[in-house]
Amino acid sequence: MIYKDFQNLRLPMLGFGSMRLPLLPGGGDGDVDEAAVAEMVALAMERGANYFDTAYGYHNGNSERVMGRVLSRYPRESWLLASKFPGYDVSNIRPDRVEAIFEEQLEKCGVDYFDFYLFHNVYERNVGPYLDPDNRVLEYLLRQKEAGRIRHLGFSAHGSLAVIQRFLDAYGEYMEFGQLQLNYLDWDFQGARAKAEELNRRHIPIWVMEPLRGGRLARLSDGDAARLAVLRPEESMPGWAFRFLQGVPGVTMVLSGMSSLEQLRANLDTFETDRPLSEAEKAALLDVAAGMVREQVLPCTACRYCVSHCPKGLDIPTLLSLYNETRFVNGLITHMAVDALHRRRLYRPHGGGSPAGGEAARRLHRLPELRGSVPPAAQNLRSSGRLRPQAGVNPRGGRCNPLRFGVS
Repeated sequence: MIYKDFQNLRLPMLGFGSMRLPLLPGGGDGDVDEAAVAEMVALAMERGANYFDTAYGYHNGNSERVMGRVLSRYPRESWLLASKFPGYDVSNIRPDRVEAIFEEQLEKCGVDYFDFYLFHNVYERNVGPYLDPDNRVLEYLLRQKEAGRIRHLGFSAHGSLAVIQRFLDAYGEYMEFGQLQLNYLDWDFQGARAKAEELNRRHIPIWVMEPLRGGRLARLSDGDAARLAVLRPEESMPGWAFRFLQGVPGVTMVLSGMSSLEQLRANLDTFETDRPLSEAEKAALLDVAAGMVREQVLPCTACRYCVSHCPKGLDIPTLLSLYNETRFVNGLITHMAVDALHRRRLYRPHGGGSPAGGEAARRLHRLPELRGSVPPAAQNLRSSGRLRPQAGVNPRGGRCNPLRFGVS
């Protein structure tokens, strides 16, 4: 196992994520196969991967319970447990809920303290409530840290760089680590490079989530896989994603949400050796990522010429970026971002919002549903006829197709 120094700890670089635990046959997301989890934890402990990451809402609230029961079979000092305050649900961000949820989490996990605890998912909608001193989130968590019930305090973020900067400008002195969605696809596509550089600039160690983009990077096209195999014939596709992260400055922990013993064993084997990519290999991998993006997304330079002339007051570049995100993952995070866009009425900065902006947000909410109804070979909304661009006026002359789409 590769180990990284963090303060007075020696951490395994591979962390055990518990958002995608194995499920009982025929069961729903909350029906975790505890026996299978126990077998996976035993192997992880045996191989030195003793950092376990869970959260209040994972597996309908059962992830904390299952992980607590399974880990209780081992001496408490032999493993490290991380959980998170569920501020992704803004209704939780108030003084009474902060304390009640934290106490509930300790009870569910069967522990007296968390080794690592995070503000969960700092993003556009909740950054204000998180920072509002009247909600007393930081105040309460710092008291728990002083009492020894939180050993290390950090944050996770799916928000923009500007949101992360706003959060850290206020709370950065208290943040011991930051958890980012970081992988070679998002390095440029979602601005992960700039976010990592921001944490490095502030000397905050980086924890990585979504290293395989929800499994998307574990299975590449035959052409892309063959191209990479020429450079490293022995490396698996997940291995390429992990080797990329091994070379990113500041990365201390890579969390992987593994659903089977086979996935765990393969990841443990990868993290037995530190083999970061060469510059040539990294360039080839990022070129593969760029090709994936070109094939999937609607291009936009964010010049914003269309915004000032949009009769409906839409923030077209932002809406396009959210649509493009749905082309890769039908994820909860995208829904949260759309919800923040709708509720905060961020449709046009100088226009004060418009009902049409809300309608665009609602249509974006439906895109994952629509995409799922299209066969994989035809999952391009434009070619399937579900996206109907309407011509707009480009102030430089000619016609353009901003996000005046009607989704059927």
